[in-house]
Amino acid sequence: MDSLPIISVAKLRSSDAAERQQVADELGHACRNVGFFYVVDHGIPQTLIDTTFGEAKRFFASPLQDKQALSIQRSQHNRGYIAMADERLNPDAGADMKEAFNIGVDLPPDHPEVLAEKAFRGVNFWPDLAGWRRNVVTYFDACLDLGRLLHRGLSLDLGLPETFFSEHLRMPIATLRMLRYPAASGDLNREDGGAGTHTDYGNITLLATDGVAGLQVSDRDGRWIEAPHVAGAFVCNIGDCLMRWTNDTYVSTPHRVRPPLRERFSIAFFLEVDPAAVVDPRQLFPEQVPKYQPVSCAEYLADRLDATYGFRQKET
Repeated sequence: MDSLPIISVAKLRSSDAAERQQVADELGHACRNVGFFYVVDHGIPQTLIDTTFGEAKRFFASPLQDKQALSIQRSQHNRGYIAMADERLNPDAGADMKEAFNIGVDLPPDHPEVLAEKAFRGVNFWPDLAGWRRNVVTYFDACLDLGRLLHRGLSLDLGLPETFFSEHLRMPIATLRMLRYPAASGDLNREDGGAGTHTDYGNITLLATDGVAGLQVSDRDGRWIEAPHVAGAFVCNIGDCLMRWTNDTYVSTPHRVRPPLRERFSIAFFLEVDPAAVVDPRQLFPEQVPKYQPVSCAEYLADRLDATYGFRQKET
């Protein structure tokens, strides 16, 4: 394999079941064999994507003290600012040379689950930038709608009722992460810098890129394949939680971001299911011997984030 498949998902909205199944089959083939693919004809306007990149640049251009005031260290719910070199996705390599900002499902401070301190049910931190919150939430909601649509296709591919995953995506653990990678200096082939080799934690990831090269995906033989920017497309990949849920039918693929030649921005949307949803391979394949024990999505994600950030999320 030398490149990632490109899949049009427009017909997932068709009233024709055969057309929806055709797209589902393409998604399933990619999920089983490479775990990465491009999504086109997704319905999210390019103007909205461009606006969101502009907001990311506005935020990262803010004074460091303003960004640090929104630090993820102040949150129990994976929200806020991650400073340069504060993350190490590959524990065997050096620190990741990037900064990031995370938001989740936008809940008011008086929401019952916020007041009860439920896992991944905290408030978002918002920079004091005019129009920023409105624009970013609009993009978040558009990505969530697309993620739900893709899960309908995955349900069809897996031979499940088309709404199987929909039942677990009512108010999911979803994280929009803005990322900035400074231009690299020195050895561009080193493992540290950029983002170290890792797999994603959740169900699926939708990644928007700015055209600056950097993302690489490992094939089944361990060779690194470039994942270049494709105009109008999202890069989509399977995460560890969905691989677990499908009893390894779908594959979660290692990937990394090499130190870029010039400043690079990307926006990742990580979609997990509802916190209390039980991830159990027997739900999908009752005839198979399960490779994994049942676990709630919140518990699984908390364990993974604890290994990355060194602090424990609050349990439900």
